[in-house]
Amino acid sequence: MTAASASERGADVGRRIGVGLMYGLWRPRVLGAWKVPATGPLIFAVNHSHNIDGPMVMGVAPRPVHFLIKKEAFVGPLNPFLTGIGQLKVDRHAADRTAISQALGVLSDGGVLGIFPEGTRGEGDFAALRAGLAYFAVRGGAPIVPVAVLGSTDRRGRLVKALPPLRHRVDVVFGEAFDAGDGSGRRTRKALDEATERIQKQLTAHLENARRLTGR
Repeated sequence: MTAASASERGADVGRRIGVGLMYGLWRPRVLGAWKVPATGPLIFAVNHSHNIDGPMVMGVAPRPVHFLIKKEAFVGPLNPFLTGIGQLKVDRHAADRTAISQALGVLSDGGVLGIFPEGTRGEGDFAALRAGLAYFAVRGGAPIVPVAVLGSTDRRGRLVKALPPLRHRVDVVFGEAFDAGDGSGRRTRKALDEATERIQKQLTAHLENARRLTGR
């Protein structure tokens, strides 16, 4: 068994766990899942405003997902658990060659890489994108599927301060896959900057459409 195949199995296990948890605790409403390509390398670009955004996408996505997650989350028993379900530890403060290699490996194996392109939790509006998303999309030859998670920050009726209210509806909206590159295969700084601009426009448009669809 190769490390890649073990990781893919782990991601599938993570998805099954996510399904049970997300549907057990909340009421996810999933829109556009049929737009997600069934095979081939893919990147989910997810807006990030709450801690449950990643687990929610893992649980409702039609394919297993390997998220790039900040290394600070891999503490204590969470370290072997997150690694075991195929999630990738990344140092956000340095050029983490191991994480980059693992992420590109997911794509070369035809898997799904999950990225929060804003880098950290914020307003969840895709206003500030890091160049990493463009790099993986162009270098890995992977289309991007924009994913909007809406409703996870609702504060009304919370029993646990850090979590949305139990049985609360959380909308997850998948968009159309698109290519970030210009077709030339260039990976220069200028090409990646241009790709990042294209990505930001697509993600922002998807988020606006998702808000219209869901009324959020």
